Amino acid sequence: MTTGIYRDAWGIPHLRAGGVRELARAQGVVTARDRAWQLEVERHRAQGTSAAFLGTEALHWDLLARRARLDDTARRCWAALAERDSETAEWVRAYVDGINAELPGSTAPEFERTGLSPGRWEPWTPLGVWLATHILFAGFPAKLWREQAIRHLGEEAVGLFATDGPGTSGSNGWLVSGERTTTGHALIAGDPHRFVEDPGVYQQIHLSCPEFDVVGLAVPGVPGIAHFGHTGTVAWAITNAMADYQDLYRERLRRTGAGVEALGPDGNWYRASRHTETVEVAGEAPVEVEVIETERGPVIVGGPEGLESGVVGADGSMPVEESLAPLALSLRYPPRVTSDLGFGALLPLLRARRVADVDRALDLWAEPVNVVQAADTEGGLLHRVAGRVPVRAEANRVRPVPAWEPGHEWRGWAEMPHAGLTDGVAVMANQRGPATPFGVEFAPPHRADRIAARLAEQDLWSAGDMPAIHMDTHLASAAPLLDHLAALTELSPEATALRDRLLRWDRRMDAAATDAAAYAAVRGAVVRRLAAHPAFAALTTPPAYPEVLLPWLALLPRIAFALKHLLRAEELYGVDRAEAVRAALEEVAAAPPAGTWGDTHRLAPWRALPQPSYAGPGLSGDHDCVLCTSAVPGLTDLSARGPAARYVWDLARREDSLWVVPLGASGLPGSPHHTDQLPLWLKGDLVPVVTDFDRLGKESDV
Repeated sequence: MTTGIYRDAWGIPHLRAGGVRELARAQGVVTARDRAWQLEVERHRAQGTSAAFLGTEALHWDLLARRARLDDTARRCWAALAERDSETAEWVRAYVDGINAELPGSTAPEFERTGLSPGRWEPWTPLGVWLATHILFAGFPAKLWREQAIRHLGEEAVGLFATDGPGTSGSNGWLVSGERTTTGHALIAGDPHRFVEDPGVYQQIHLSCPEFDVVGLAVPGVPGIAHFGHTGTVAWAITNAMADYQDLYRERLRRTGAGVEALGPDGNWYRASRHTETVEVAGEAPVEVEVIETERGPVIVGGPEGLESGVVGADGSMPVEESLAPLALSLRYPPRVTSDLGFGALLPLLRARRVADVDRALDLWAEPVNVVQAADTEGGLLHRVAGRVPVRAEANRVRPVPAWEPGHEWRGWAEMPHAGLTDGVAVMANQRGPATPFGVEFAPPHRADRIAARLAEQDLWSAGDMPAIHMDTHLASAAPLLDHLAALTELSPEATALRDRLLRWDRRMDAAATDAAAYAAVRGAVVRRLAAHPAFAALTTPPAYPEVLLPWLALLPRIAFALKHLLRAEELYGVDRAEAVRAALEEVAAAPPAGTWGDTHRLAPWRALPQPSYAGPGLSGDHDCVLCTSAVPGLTDLSARGPAARYVWDLARREDSLWVVPLGASGLPGSPHHTDQLPLWLKGDLVPVVTDFDRLGKESDV
């Protein structure tokens, strides 16, 4: 069989080959053809070399990548994979060969704009891309926030501010069993919430060879289909489990004539590995970075002299130990410990025929830790957690722990639980669920509760019914603020009218709604007033952590996403919340927003090369809506996070499945398929999944 690349009407690639390796090579070719610039950006981010062509804006990431030893970890994982699973290793190598065959001829305009020439991928580069994409996915920097919050506000602040915050990625996902569908076969639907990127983080693709025929959403730069796929007889999808599986250790380091030593939990000093690397920066002088690794893991903050701002002392920039010894922070993360990124699960997933096959494949999964839902054509159902979570002390999950004290070591791996369905339905939206024992911060239950409520509205569902749930804009988390508004008296006439208007509002964050805009304006004013209160003053200036970690420590977003808890707490550190709400209402009433929610709540996708003049379309939805288009209340209404794809997997007939991405299948500006799915994505429409090669146009042989 000749290996070929085919396209449907939306430019989505469909690949057919006579064998698994040939198919992997074709996937590499078509990904380089469609996403050359994206591939090179991700390769450089994995290596910590992106500032060499993106400039100082990328330097903070490169420094983290170097200190966390992402490239070295990818090499280790590749070497272990090649030794342990030669078939998967050769499959990955074939994908890389395809990229290297196509990439040098790319005409992507970003190469000319930056002067960058496409480089060569190594066999471990896909592992590095996966690692770089997910190193911050579990949100370990939130431990730095909790450290500060506990120090200044007390232990209760952990729960008070625990919510799906600005640095976290989430998803909606729901499984409807055959007893609740019009066909008698299961449906799986949902939408992963991530930063919306241009090009998109997910690649719609169809992979066909004699061993399997799978459609799904691939991660550009990584072979196969990991997160969302349909083989014809079984389908699966994931949501972020919100598990905590990375630890931060406070380290005491000292320089010696031979290098650097770290204090261990037995009271002895141990040699740490140390070397320096040079980070090139476009238009600026190179930056030298010291890379240190203790027995816990790579040091990502500070060094033997403490934080970058100097030795820790009485200024409180870090928790102060009695000795005032300099401190640093090391990161312990599973792939660095095990040399395993879970790539051994990828081929078994493609070959899966039943949920039992998916279940076995997921026993090999490493990270990120996900909640998986799967169903097959024989009625099999699966709802489980997949990934690798270390067994260790509870304190490790909450905040940085002292490396020099015993009791914080890892003691093996937790068993991943399975869960069931309720009334024929399973819903996951990053809320507390089967992964509860493994996490600290989960998303509020609003999205999950709303999806469950919508699914209870009728007895039987079809694939075509699902987009209405994707696009639901009801904002249940508005209730606490509206309750405060209802209790206000002695307002100005303008504020009284605004209050009454908001109390009549249907709580839907529709782009065309003026009431939604008014609510968002009041909410933002409340957030700003709470963030400015003296009770939180100590949290306004974070310690001297690297820039890449600071979004997790910014006070205003923390206030914004915890607003429901803050308004409902019995007492809030002496803050007069009624007065804050009153003042915010009067402020907005005096200068109300002139337009609709969509006038300010606009799409702002991330681009490696920003376009300052770009103004995206107006969006419906909000952070706690099922249509989760996240802004940062009080800071901006622009949305950089939202559904990075939508899908409906139909187990009755795969051709009735549906999908869409925010922009398009192509990453090439000017391509007819660069943004052709955007109008559909905005309206909630989806593209039919096509798998019949007779209905496709052949682009080329490979």
